Amino acid sequence: MPEPYAGPIVDAHHHLWDLDMQRHPWLRPQAGERGGLGDLEPLRRNYLPADYSRDAARHNIVATVHVEAGWRADDSLSETTWLDTLDKQDGVALRYVARVSLAEPDAPASIAAQAANPRVVGIRDILSWDPDPARRFAARGDLMEDPVWRANLAQLRGAGLGFDLMVFAPQLLAAARLAADFPDQPFVLNHCGSPIDRSPEGLRAWRTGLAAVAANPNVRIKISDLVAYDPNWTLSSLAMVVDACLESFGPSRAMFASDFPVAGLRATFDEVWDSFKAITASLSAHEQHALFFGTAVETYGLHRLAPGGFAS
Repeated sequence: MPEPYAGPIVDAHHHLWDLDMQRHPWLRPQAGERGGLGDLEPLRRNYLPADYSRDAARHNIVATVHVEAGWRADDSLSETTWLDTLDKQDGVALRYVARVSLAEPDAPASIAAQAANPRVVGIRDILSWDPDPARRFAARGDLMEDPVWRANLAQLRGAGLGFDLMVFAPQLLAAARLAADFPDQPFVLNHCGSPIDRSPEGLRAWRTGLAAVAANPNVRIKISDLVAYDPNWTLSSLAMVVDACLESFGPSRAMFASDFPVAGLRATFDEVWDSFKAITASLSAHEQHALFFGTAVETYGLHRLAPGGFAS
């Protein structure tokens, strides 16, 4: 009989914010829509470690990775400093993927400052661009080809940092070329490559792009926020996305993540993780362990175990 996973979990991608600090411009009421996510009003509330722990109570989550949450680009180091002040008792935000705008002149200094914090294990500079302004995250669609941006990306490897790669599905072929051009740089593709076009043609192009990215052994994938562009999701529709990711990357190069609270626009925390467990129940124990725990531990430097959880 298939056995749903019941072991320890590392949530490889989620966000925290304190909106009282006024540091997240995309969550201001006047900011409008972003990234094709629809109405953002439900996200306009503080989301702190206690909120995450409450949502995660039914699941054996022993450690998490905080990914930059759209903090002001001109002050992104302050997000890292703020994260250091938060309670780590429940393993929330033990490692950080920080924000650096790689096209900016001060990017080398920002990379060095972020790398000086041992909790910072990666950098993200969102590249997701779409002709529709309500969908796009990035201000420009050509950043992956920009010489300055690429020169600063090249500094991450020497600083010991990975790069979290967030693009929309039509950008996947360009992302594959980027990964090929930087074979020694570890990349993590966010949110399954964001299959925003749900038409049959769009999903076929997404699968082609996914396979192209996966052909680069320096790329891993986060299977996360499957509901973002699937508002009427079913377990079957989520399984289609998971299966395509695993077909391209395999469990040893894939990891599950919640993308909470953003995924909460379309699903509860329990629905997200219960879906992952149901979809992978027929996989081997070794494959399940990789997806829920092992790949994230290796990718984000969470190797040091301590009694009751991870060393902080």
